[in-house]
Amino acid sequence: MNAVDLQTRLAAQEVLHQEALFLDAQRWDDWLALYTEDARFWMPAWTDEHQLSASPDRELSLMYCTARAGLDDRVWRVRSGLSAASNPLPRTCHMVSNSVLTRTDDAALVKIESSWSCHVFRLKDRSQHTFFGRYEHLLRHADSRWRIAAKTIVLMNDTVPTMLDFYCV
Repeated sequence: MNAVDLQTRLAAQEVLHQEALFLDAQRWDDWLALYTEDARFWMPAWTDEHQLSASPDRELSLMYCTARAGLDDRVWRVRSGLSAASNPLPRTCHMVSNSVLTRTDDAALVKIESSWSCHVFRLKDRSQHTFFGRYEHLLRHADSRWRIAAKTIVLMNDTVPTMLDFYCV
């Protein structure tokens, strides 16, 4: 790997680590700023034991936002207190590891795949749960920095004991 690739890898990993930190610290504006305006956020559902839904437009998804505006709306609901399932917000701890960077045909885009887990502590009932899975981030280089143009979340343990929202995955 040459120096440019190493620099790109480190910058891409930094975006993933910042995203995890911003979610855990509930720094919603900083988290949203990581995303491009046209960013797609998708968590496909499992159609059977080993197959995920392939199209958010034709099949069931656990979460799907076609642009950052959908994420803005989710953050607004959390901040407003209108989301009863998110009040009070749980404490979370995201961990991202095993990231592998792949170049795309477009020099301004890179794909980074990784493993993740999120430990969730619900204050309402003092319960704990760990969600885990795989991420695929598509990052776009613009304005001298990398931003998230698309994020796909594969939730491996999709039997959800309670609510599930963006801050838990």
